Amino acid sequence: MRLPRPRSLAGQLFAMQVVLVAVVVAGCALFTYVSDRGQAESSAQRQATATARAVADARSVREAASGAVDPTGRLQPYAREVQRHTGVDFVTIMDPDGIRWTHPDERQIGERYLGHIGPALKGHTFSETYTGTLGSSVRVVTPVYDAGRHRIVGLVSAGITIDVITAQAQGQVLAVAGVALAALVLGGIGTYVINARLRRHTHGMNATELSRMHAYHQAALHAVREGLVMMDGQRRVALINDGARVLLGVAEGDDVVGRSVAELGLPAPLTGALLAAEPRVDEVHLTVDRVVVVNTSPVASGDRRGTVVTLRDHTELQAVMGELDSERGFTRALRSQAHEAANRLHTVVSLIELDRADEAVEFATAELELAQALTDQVVGAVHEPVLAALLLGKAAQANEHGVELVVSADTRIDDGLLPQALPARDLVTVLGNLVDNAVDAAQGSPGARVTVTARTDDDVLLLRVSDTGPGVDPAHTDSVFVRGWSTKASGAGGRGLGLALVRQALTRCGGVLDLGRAPEGGAEFTVRVPLADQAPAAIEQRGPGRSPESSAPDG
Repeated sequence: MRLPRPRSLAGQLFAMQVVLVAVVVAGCALFTYVSDRGQAESSAQRQATATARAVADARSVREAASGAVDPTGRLQPYAREVQRHTGVDFVTIMDPDGIRWTHPDERQIGERYLGHIGPALKGHTFSETYTGTLGSSVRVVTPVYDAGRHRIVGLVSAGITIDVITAQAQGQVLAVAGVALAALVLGGIGTYVINARLRRHTHGMNATELSRMHAYHQAALHAVREGLVMMDGQRRVALINDGARVLLGVAEGDDVVGRSVAELGLPAPLTGALLAAEPRVDEVHLTVDRVVVVNTSPVASGDRRGTVVTLRDHTELQAVMGELDSERGFTRALRSQAHEAANRLHTVVSLIELDRADEAVEFATAELELAQALTDQVVGAVHEPVLAALLLGKAAQANEHGVELVVSADTRIDDGLLPQALPARDLVTVLGNLVDNAVDAAQGSPGARVTVTARTDDDVLLLRVSDTGPGVDPAHTDSVFVRGWSTKASGAGGRGLGLALVRQALTRCGGVLDLGRAPEGGAEFTVRVPLADQAPAAIEQRGPGRSPESSAPDG
């Protein structure tokens, strides 16, 4: 049996608010009724007191009470007249023994007054609520003195029945009830409108469902490795998960919610992508130490707009792609070398078949010495296996493109001297990209050549790559290190990432990258990485050291 679904949060709030409004209105009405009833009794008491004293002070009443032959005949018409003009329900004049001289019901004249008269006989005016011949009433009794005010010659009682007081209070309560009902209706309508809007925003979910969704929401945000950032219409951070903090370099304790994206200290291209109004799809951006793929999607909710940003870590994949590109280059170079070796072997065989063995030996020896010269030079100068293998591979690739790769005479790297802060992968990224750019720039130039220098100098690893390229526009001198800049046409994977990756790798290990002018007239990139653990240095791009005519590297 399926249990009924609990009422939605909006429905629960509506019911609670209606009950609350009804209780408040009922309480106000009850308080008003009690207050008005008390005020009506007080008003009746004051009115009866004033009437009784006025009658007791009347000259005609004193004279009639002081020894008139027929006090009833003289006082009954007067009492009726006073009762009609003052609005009280009865005016009873009696002798000191409490025998009535006047009464609204003439049959009660001559009977004893029902109520207390003791305080009045002592000269006091007092009030009480008592049930007499006309029912329960609020009455006042006051003494009547003789002309000299020496003795009490009579008593006057004036009063208003409780029924009249209740009728007056009920009239006021009806008015209050009408106002209360109108307030209840208006409050109910307002509550319904507000809760209808709340129901739309909460999608009809109850409190338990909302709590469960919030728990799932928090768990999902902390569980996913991809970065997620939500921004409001003013491009302020509304939500950021743990993955986004890692990818953007935001400290875990740094409260960035409510701050503008421009205040997060991100690189300018990445900040521009996050602030852009149009959506961005699979854009590659660099932070200080990561390659990030950015996707942005604007959202609309009523009149408020925001943006959802997803971030994916592309650092490892980019490194693997770089290694794959290098392997492909090595493969092409080996294929070309195999083709050339086959041609040389055919030449040697043909010379032997022609019975020219001496010439065959001379040819083979010359080719072997030429091929071994660079290998001997690299292996003799560079004892670090990763760096030596990289230079030999790049030499074969350069030869494939018609460019000579030369290792300078002062190159000297002993095994184990590479800084711990520069792992092999980062070394391949730095030197590999610089050599690739130099080879691309030198192609087609007279005496196309790339010169590589690698040595340790004053506790610093120095890497220098120069070429004989045609040069670069001086206006682009400040742009070569910016991601996306390139002098070559964009391929399928895009251009302009090489030097940006170099700068990122050097930032991680505290290295410095300079751009200057090579002796051959091309570009000369110089990398300096401290061998000992030192504070990371900012990547310097020295303006005075750059050549306006430097070659065109692939940024």
